[in-house]
Amino acid sequence: MSGSVQGKAIHFDDRYLHVELQDGRIISTPMDWYPELREATMSQLKDYSFICRGTGIEWSGLDYHLSIENMLAVHSDRSVA
Repeated sequence: MSGSVQGKAIHFDDRYLHVELQDGRIISTPMDWYPELREATMSQLKDYSFICRGTGIEWSGLDYHLSIENMLAVHSDRSVA
């Protein structure tokens, strides 16, 4: 996968992290995959910035970083409740 997968905006609901990409797609992954984010307050979740030319997301207040490319990868070791 190339490094051209860039984020545009982030949205949350009670179950999913949704990332709108620059190309118009929206990817969603379960919040259960990210315990640090699942336990964060909405204020903390909204305090994010895109890093690495838009290919990553940082929550500096949580000291948490997430690669958008990693969100798209298949992870057989993850189980969704």
